[in-house]
Amino acid sequence: MIDDAPRREVLARLRRAETEHEAKVLLAVESGSRAWGFASPNSDYDARFIYVHRPERYLSVGLEEMRDVIEYPIVDEMDINGWDLRKALRLFWKSNPGFVEWIQSPIVYEKAGSFHRRALALLPTVYSVERGIYHYRSMAQTNFRAALQNEQVPLKKYFYVLRPLLSVRWLERYQRPAPIEFRRLLEMAEKEPGLVSAIHDLLALKEASPEMGLSPRVPPIQRFIEQELERLEAVRPEPQQRSEVEPLLSELFRTVLQETWG
Repeated sequence: MIDDAPRREVLARLRRAETEHEAKVLLAVESGSRAWGFASPNSDYDARFIYVHRPERYLSVGLEEMRDVIEYPIVDEMDINGWDLRKALRLFWKSNPGFVEWIQSPIVYEKAGSFHRRALALLPTVYSVERGIYHYRSMAQTNFRAALQNEQVPLKKYFYVLRPLLSVRWLERYQRPAPIEFRRLLEMAEKEPGLVSAIHDLLALKEASPEMGLSPRVPPIQRFIEQELERLEAVRPEPQQRSEVEPLLSELFRTVLQETWG
């Protein structure tokens, strides 16, 4: 949940973005630790949005030279930025994890028209499980190597390794995009009660602590991570034969333009 005051501030900044950039916000969500479900009391608000310009902009000879992102500096713990609709759909085409997680966020600030509903409906057709597995495996490896190999480790970094590892398990089991809520992903460790208990203890600590700091390793979590990373070294996902999705995304693009601007 997002309290009323920060929610109002996010919405006010979105209205300013629309005015400054002559665009319309189609979807605005919370990303990052608040959406994942392991925020600390002082975590930033990571608001992300998809926006669309008027049709004339997309008919410009100089389209490829125009900026397709709106970015603002972090002010008062507010980290707000967005992607142009065309950029977002091109990334969707490639199963970009950022876009896929945004449209699945459980915290929606606002949505306009049918974009969100239509994008979610296309998700099973467009998403590549193969690419998802490679992405989350790489994310887990990178965070583990950077933060979790010393005797003293930053405890919060465990979540940045656990989440992608559990997401891989979800993809392997269900062959569909993993949810972004961490507690839903814990289903993937249900047969390892010692691990789940240790994770719940760590969650409680993170939710109560502004900064967790360094601490000795947590043995059951460390053991799971090392074993799972070793297992994934040998995993080679089966290449997927996806149907042609570009026409579906182009149709969505045209539909949203018509719906938004008439």
